Amino acid sequence: MEIGKKIKGLRLQLNLSQAELADRCELTKGYISQLENDLTSPSISTLCDILSALGTDLAEFFKRESFDKVVFSAEDYIEKREDGMLFKWIIPNAQKNEMEPVLVELLAGASTSDFPHEGEEFGYVLEGKINIDLGGAKYACKKGESFYYVADRAHSITNSGKNTAKFLWVSTPPNF
Repeated sequence: MEIGKKIKGLRLQLNLSQAELADRCELTKGYISQLENDLTSPSISTLCDILSALGTDLAEFFKRESFDKVVFSAEDYIEKREDGMLFKWIIPNAQKNEMEPVLVELLAGASTSDFPHEGEEFGYVLEGKINIDLGGAKYACKKGESFYYVADRAHSITNSGKNTAKFLWVSTPPNF
C-alpha cells in the first residue's frame, strides 16, 4: 500500500493544503510533502495524528479497498519456470485475493502435483490435452474443455500429449 498517496488523496478530498494539514498535526509542510511522495514513513503515533486530522482512523485507513487496477497486461504478469512448466500469474499479488488465476504451460510429459488442501480448483484448457489425477481417479481434458474439483485429495495434472498444453488454472483460496 502506498501510504503517502492515500494520505494525499484524503487531504485533497478535504481541500486542505499541505501546510494546513501540517499545522493541524504540529508537523512541517516539508514532512507532509515527503510523506505524500513516499520518501519517508510515519511512526504509528504520527500516522494516528495525521489520520485524526483527516477525520479517519487506522482501521478505516487500512480497510481493504476495491481494486485500483481492473485490466492487466503482459507487463504485469509474473513468470516462473520449473521442470517443464511455465506458470504465469496473470493478476499480480493475487495471493491476497479470494481466487488466484494462473496461466500454465506444460511441456510434453511434464506434470504438476499438489497435496490435499482446503479450497477448490478450476481450469480451462486453451491448447493441447491434459490428464487430471484426483485422489487416484483419472480424467482426460482437452482444448475447449474445463475441469473443476474440490482440492481435498492429492491431485496432479499431466501433459501426456506430444505438444505443449496450455490452461488457465484458478484456485480458491490462493494456493500457487
